[in-house]
Amino acid sequence: MQDQTAQIEWREGRVPVSTQFDDPYFSLENGMAETAHVFLAGNDLPARFSDGFHVAELGFGTGLNFLVALQAFRDCGCGGRLHFTSFEAFPLDMDDLRTALSAFEGLPADLARAQDYPERLEGPDFTLRVIVGDARATLPEWDGRADAWFLDGFSPAKNPELWSPELMAQVGAHTAQGGTAATYTAAGFVRRGLAEAGFEVSRVQGYGRKRHMTRGFMP
Repeated sequence: MQDQTAQIEWREGRVPVSTQFDDPYFSLENGMAETAHVFLAGNDLPARFSDGFHVAELGFGTGLNFLVALQAFRDCGCGGRLHFTSFEAFPLDMDDLRTALSAFEGLPADLARAQDYPERLEGPDFTLRVIVGDARATLPEWDGRADAWFLDGFSPAKNPELWSPELMAQVGAHTAQGGTAATYTAAGFVRRGLAEAGFEVSRVQGYGRKRHMTRGFMP
């Protein structure tokens, strides 16, 4: 793994905030509810879950999105295995990751039990891979295709590199036909980038104080 770990501070004693991007890792209101609204409902999940379903993500962060998705996959009763691939440039220290996740109740414990950062983690019903490095370099080399994308980088205003048209084009190129993408941001250049990548893009109601978010469908 690369040596460049995330630098954080704690807000309200429980919310990790990136000091590099001055942005929290999850909603200050309710991170689990935000994930359910933006990334699950935004990708028509859990209704679309099936054996072998593949979620890909920009920005692993605390792993909260993965755990919320895994719990929804288990609750849906569809059986089989969930594949989850995330791209992360600044991995959290595992102690910080566990501390962040301890703020939430009802999450699967699979990630907290991991001894090392989960670049590869296998469970009875999931395969998790976190690809560490700059997604602009690592995503083009990835040989997979996602059924659903969780686009969860830090704010486009503070981390525009993770929302560039070139990277959105790679997201589109690594999306299965009929696949989807969702993100909390409704920034115009992000929506245009997704449209240029081949997605049918719509702006829908956001979570909490965010008026709008973005969904994409790959025809």
